[in-house]
Amino acid sequence: MRRLLTTGVLLALAISSAVAQAKKEPVALRDMGSFHVGGRLIEITGQPLKEVVFTPGGVPAKVDPNGKYQVEQMYVQYFLPQNKKGKLPLLLWHGGGLSGVTYETKPDGGDGWMHYFIRKGWDTYVSDAMERGRSGWSSTFKGYAMALPFGDPWERFRMGPIGSWNDDPAKRVSYPGMQFPAEAYPQFMKQGVPRWVTTDDEIVKAYIEYIDKVCPCVVLVHSQSGTFGYKALEARPDKIKALVAVEPTLAGDKNKIASVKGTPILVVIGDNAKDHPRWKNIRQNSVAYAEAFKAAGGSLDLVDLPDAGIKGNSHMMMMDKNSDQIAELIQNWLVKKGLAD
Repeated sequence: MRRLLTTGVLLALAISSAVAQAKKEPVALRDMGSFHVGGRLIEITGQPLKEVVFTPGGVPAKVDPNGKYQVEQMYVQYFLPQNKKGKLPLLLWHGGGLSGVTYETKPDGGDGWMHYFIRKGWDTYVSDAMERGRSGWSSTFKGYAMALPFGDPWERFRMGPIGSWNDDPAKRVSYPGMQFPAEAYPQFMKQGVPRWVTTDDEIVKAYIEYIDKVCPCVVLVHSQSGTFGYKALEARPDKIKALVAVEPTLAGDKNKIASVKGTPILVVIGDNAKDHPRWKNIRQNSVAYAEAFKAAGGSLDLVDLPDAGIKGNSHMMMMDKNSDQIAELIQNWLVKKGLAD
């Protein structure tokens, strides 16, 4: 996976913004690639033969559905820069109903956090959690797939206050000073994928196998994957050397702090979370965990971005217009912790 190319031969990846700005210099990579990890084989028996027309108008084919099937694997893509400065791989984990595209090109066409951290010299790994995107889903999942209505994330992800959504963009209301590009909201919604609410254990299992393959490492999580990041840290405290939690929906288990307090943690929270009916409780979970973590002798920095002078950010802060400012805050924290040059 980490093979170097023949001396003097570089892979060059031109990562350029789709918006009308000056072109950025290409990024020189020493390697790039992808792999699947995790999952299991299941066996189906006792099912009758089926006749299937795979292409409308095509010749029917008989299919025996009995046999072994590969399920619950996870897809990972990696980019290894030539100017390596991060001392460990950086793993970017996305939130619920989304995929690794969260960190790629932003909905407004600008460079995402994947681009930022590659340019900063991090070996950067972007994954689609088990059940999402290129990882695929399986009939083994219990319950049903769900997705959010088109207007739901506008208020849920704090782009506008409660009651601010309107199907007419001209009547839609943003928070004052909001950094999320309102005109790119339809493009953001095209990134959404169905999700299940019954697959957390399988998702965590795949993440742990991923960690065992790639790490020691730094893990950056967002929203739903905050839960997975803390569980993975509790399972592999020796392999996760720092955890960056961007608006995690849940914190870690206070009863397991003693085993993970050697790993520094950064929690980042955007605007309007302190007063939002739902997000104030989510934020308070992180505050309570931070207090317990520090009381046990661990290092946990909780940053409310407005208090740090970075204002106007939604829950999707890696897509906001000032996303590079937040990435810089994270980068500086990682450098301070001795994890990057």
